[in-house]
Amino acid sequence: MPRPKRPRHILSRPIASKFKPTGIDSKEEIILSLEEFEAIRLIDYEGMDQSQAAEVMNVSRQTVGRILKIGRYKLSKSIVEAFRLKVSGGCYKIHGNRKGKGRKGGGYGMGRGRNRMD
Repeated sequence: MPRPKRPRHILSRPIASKFKPTGIDSKEEIILSLEEFEAIRLIDYEGMDQSQAAEVMNVSRQTVGRILKIGRYKLSKSIVEAFRLKVSGGCYKIHGNRKGKGRKGGGYGMGRGRNRMD
């Protein structure tokens, strides 16, 4: 039996949770989990290194690296193949309050859509 997942800390939910390419009626959708979104935001947008992001998310550096790799793959696949992208689900705990979004110290979000790169 696998060990239970430890919830990843995220600061808040994203401002927009769905992205759709214009001019194409794509029926395919890729689901990016909130922890994948948070890893991409912290490292690629905020400019943190994996160790800093791991501390913020309350996981190991190796876990952040794995989450980031899967998240970047899903993000690039949605761009290259013009798939819709939805940010949803995962195993997380809202840890902060950014721009009035989310609950400070909120509960656990055990959502649908825990897709993995197989």
